Amino acid sequence: MKNKIKYINEPIEARVISDFLPSPENLILREKKTKVTLTLTEKSLSFFKNAAKKHGASYQAMIRRLLDYYVANQKV
Repeated sequence: MKNKIKYINEPIEARVISDFLPSPENLILREKKTKVTLTLTEKSLSFFKNAAKKHGASYQAMIRRLLDYYVANQKV
């Protein structure tokens, strides 16, 4: 670094911030899962497997999240 840091002797203004982060237990998204047999077209399965490989994820998890997203956005 060419520029040196110049420190000055000023009072530091500090304040306490309440804990706003969720606990680790609240970060675990474990929902009850039920195994099903699903027949997909080769094109659909290939799409999810390629996308999962590209993003380092599980293709089954991607399909599950897609279905969860669909269900959550339905207006019944």
